[in-house]
Amino acid sequence: MFPFHLRPDQIVDEVNEFNNQLYHGINTMTEIGDIDVGASEKEPVYHEDKLVLYHFKPLVKNPNPVPIMIVYALVNRPYMADLQDGRSMIQGLLHAGQDIYLIDWGYPDAADRYLTLDDYINGYIDRCVDEVCRRHNLKKINLLGICQGGSFSICYSALHPDKIKNLITTVTPVNFHTKDDLLSRMVRHIDIDLVVETLGNVPGELLNATYLSLKPFRLIGQKYIDLIKLLEDKEQARNFMRMEKWIFDSPDQVGEAFRQFIKQFYQQNGLVNGSVRIGNQKVDLKKVTMPVLNIFAKADHLVPPESSRALGNLIGTKDYTELEFPGGHIGIYVSGKAQKMIPPSVGEWLNKR
Repeated sequence: MFPFHLRPDQIVDEVNEFNNQLYHGINTMTEIGDIDVGASEKEPVYHEDKLVLYHFKPLVKNPNPVPIMIVYALVNRPYMADLQDGRSMIQGLLHAGQDIYLIDWGYPDAADRYLTLDDYINGYIDRCVDEVCRRHNLKKINLLGICQGGSFSICYSALHPDKIKNLITTVTPVNFHTKDDLLSRMVRHIDIDLVVETLGNVPGELLNATYLSLKPFRLIGQKYIDLIKLLEDKEQARNFMRMEKWIFDSPDQVGEAFRQFIKQFYQQNGLVNGSVRIGNQKVDLKKVTMPVLNIFAKADHLVPPESSRALGNLIGTKDYTELEFPGGHIGIYVSGKAQKMIPPSVGEWLNKR
């Protein structure tokens, strides 16, 4: 038996109301136009293969003389960090007086199939750091890593501590074997050799379906039911579609680098047990001796807080700071609460150093 009862007339009223909302919503969707992304003015300053390094136009007269270079994950597009006016971590950092660069990895294709983690970390990231240093006549810059890009940034900082002044990690997985990490539990049992040898590059659609399956009711069903109510407002509908555009804009993953990342980080938990090797070099986290700001999200279903917080016990610096955001993996970049909390905190932390 159902715990509640509805009269037939109530059911009819609810169905009619839903149909009316759906009808008006369809009209709204035809009127919202193109979905634009990006809030901040930027220019490309370095190109290599699919990669583009962007420099954002400063918003203050005298920005921090030591710029930040942002390393995004490979699995999604980096415009999440600069989604729209008022919902942009980069915009907030620019207002906080920072000078910002960002690596856009582009869209890999079959020609990139055999790129390795060494190519990404000791190759692309290192040459981008050198370019930023050259442009500012510096020996060290600040590095900010996002999600998987944070894991890359930790490795880079351990391998090249002479080039990084301060390290900032945001929703970054470090301990890949925490008890609440559903994604890790799934990935640990995958025959990644078979996947890569069969597919070559791993389709972005496959990974995206995996992420959505972690919270199927909320991410596949409920949000589209909730959408019906949002469609009465064009701007809310446009914001929803902007997020959908980012969610489903998933580049394919380079086969060899993906294989190495899954094996060394997810399956072997290499950052915790010290077994990660990038090329011929072992990653020794005790060599991360620069100041570190570690930002994580309390309600993150992709990177549990315990996974990120493990960093503090593994690195060599005595200047380690944690900042917990009371939200989720994506909200830390686009929510109103995040705009008021994250960029000002990063700016204040950097300016003190």
